[in-house]
Amino acid sequence: MHKEYESFVEPIINAARPATLAVLSMTVLKVGTNNPLILKMLLTIGAIMFLLSSFFIFFYSIYSTRRFLWIGTAVTFLIGLLCSISSSVLVLVLL
Repeated sequence: MHKEYESFVEPIINAARPATLAVLSMTVLKVGTNNPLILKMLLTIGAIMFLLSSFFIFFYSIYSTRRFLWIGTAVTFLIGLLCSISSSVLVLVLL
């Protein structure tokens, strides 16, 4: 019984990790009032990439034989991470 429950919950737990980063990016986007357009774009693209990564990793947890799901997860997560780092540096430079 425990293994069956774990197999249903594992994809959701795996997908929640990058989704949390997406929510953090969207929160910074919403809280900031006078952000420059480039910062808004970086945060938006980062949030979208983290959400896509979340979907990819959810489906990869179910269909682990699909290589393109793993590649999609890695690429979108790295792009989201790059956007987050770039927006953090931009905030430090502007403030």
